[in-house]
Amino acid sequence: MKYYVVKYTGQFGFIKPWTAVRDGETFSQQFLTPSIIEGIEKKLFPELLNEANWGKIFKIRRYRLNYQGIDIQQERTWSKGGIDVYKEGNQYKTNMGILKRGIMLNPSLHLAFDNAEDAETAFTQTICLCRNEDLMHPVEMFETDENDFDAIDGF
Repeated sequence: MKYYVVKYTGQFGFIKPWTAVRDGETFSQQFLTPSIIEGIEKKLFPELLNEANWGKIFKIRRYRLNYQGIDIQQERTWSKGGIDVYKEGNQYKTNMGILKRGIMLNPSLHLAFDNAEDAETAFTQTICLCRNEDLMHPVEMFETDENDFDAIDGF
């Protein structure tokens, strides 16, 4: 089978795992879930955004995600109600906290399509893995077969 592949790269990437709701230290998930693939596809092809298409993937056939390493970054958080500072005894307290996130460094994502037109459309756009600040840009578009795509490092 022949694939038309678009390679995206970025500086950072973080895919929040399901277990990371309140963990003090969380490492990025290292693969994309079907719902993430669907979201990327609907961003690239907004014509698929009608209700009949929810829960389905039409154009992205396969993917490979890899990265160079993991970097621990700190993120300041607070509760939904906003920042609250209060005095308890002789000590000031706040509802702010620090989380540590294991962020992927220099992630690369290869998206495989069945036809060149879809790959060309994808090549003109940026994507995000999950968070809007983790932008990935298209850097390469090429044609390959199934065996060569399987040889690309990644998950």
